[in-house]
Amino acid sequence: MPQTALKYDIEVTQTGRVELPVPFQIGAHLTIFVISEQETDNFDDLLAASQSSTDFWDNTFDDEDWNHV
Repeated sequence: MPQTALKYDIEVTQTGRVELPVPFQIGAHLTIFVISEQETDNFDDLLAASQSSTDFWDNTFDDEDWNHV
């Protein structure tokens, strides 16, 4: 059964509460995941991984096996 994910950009109130207007019926049971937004989008680790060496894939033994599949 497909489900639609909703994203809200909100702030925690001074009392430590979060209130969301949701498009669900009263009494509906929901599962809510809460994550803190970081001040900056830090993609340094992803960038480093994308620029890392591809020597791992240059393996003659592995190439020989896969060439006969």
